[in-house]
Amino acid sequence: MTIVTMVVFDGVQALDVSGPLDVFAEANRFLMPSDRYRLQTVSLDGAAVTCSNGLVLQAGQTWQDGVPVSDLLLVAGGPPVPGRLLPQDRQAWLRQACQQAHRFGAICNGIFLLGHAGLLAGRTVTTHWNDAAALAQLCPHARVEADRIYVEDGNLYSSAGVTAGIDLALYLLRRDHGPEVARNVAKRLVVVMQRAGGQSQFSPWLDAMADPASPIAEVQRQILAQLRQPWPVAELARLANMSLRSFTRSFSRETGMAPAQFIQRARIEAARNLLESGDLPIKGIAYECGFGDAGRMRQAFVRALGVSPQRYREAFRQRDPACRLA
Repeated sequence: MTIVTMVVFDGVQALDVSGPLDVFAEANRFLMPSDRYRLQTVSLDGAAVTCSNGLVLQAGQTWQDGVPVSDLLLVAGGPPVPGRLLPQDRQAWLRQACQQAHRFGAICNGIFLLGHAGLLAGRTVTTHWNDAAALAQLCPHARVEADRIYVEDGNLYSSAGVTAGIDLALYLLRRDHGPEVARNVAKRLVVVMQRAGGQSQFSPWLDAMADPASPIAEVQRQILAQLRQPWPVAELARLANMSLRSFTRSFSRETGMAPAQFIQRARIEAARNLLESGDLPIKGIAYECGFGDAGRMRQAFVRALGVSPQRYREAFRQRDPACRLA
């Protein structure tokens, strides 16, 4: 049994709480009783907390009930967090709770509470892109990587904005119980996510991802975080600290596809999401996703999907009238 503790408070982002906890709850469907997760919530305020969207959550206990036993302790985020300074007694409680947990971390800007508690010095973390600069100013001795979906630094875990907490939970689940369980949970939750801009956050086809501890997985994360880069295979091999031949073989063995195929698939998937969800011009999407120009993106779409980007955008909007241009 793995005990997962989620720390909540007044103004917490509901999805920061429910998203990761739903991952672990769904995982229990696929696990033996002895391997399942036990979920608990602890409030830094009263037992009943009001989320930023007005939803009221009833926490199982409050910080005044003592430090909970936790295998994994996560602090949720929320709109008021960057400007909130906990009283000294609650900072001490949070510090002790994290130090006693086997693993600890934060969802979105919940990382600020860990920073105030003095837990980030010398550590590498991420947060919501809009709060990254403020976090770097608050914690000058921490390394803030704003373009990452999630970051693992020893036993400290952090995620980017809101739904990236689901990505982090899936990553932890995969580490605990392997790719098959994580893949089944991702399918049940229908996890598909993409944000425009420098922080390319999406859950990319778990069946094409290498083992999280593998150098190949780190290369994949670098690719997904910086799709605009050209990514020659020799550079990827250097990042993995492998020879070109060894890297190519290892990549194909661990992911089922060649490096160039993975990069192209990542770019196409990112472009599809941008075409479906926004009004960014096709030239801009081609640049953001690393195709270089609209012509190359068109060729890639026709080869992979049988339609041009423009036709893909039009077809999507015909299926979903709410997404049509006015």
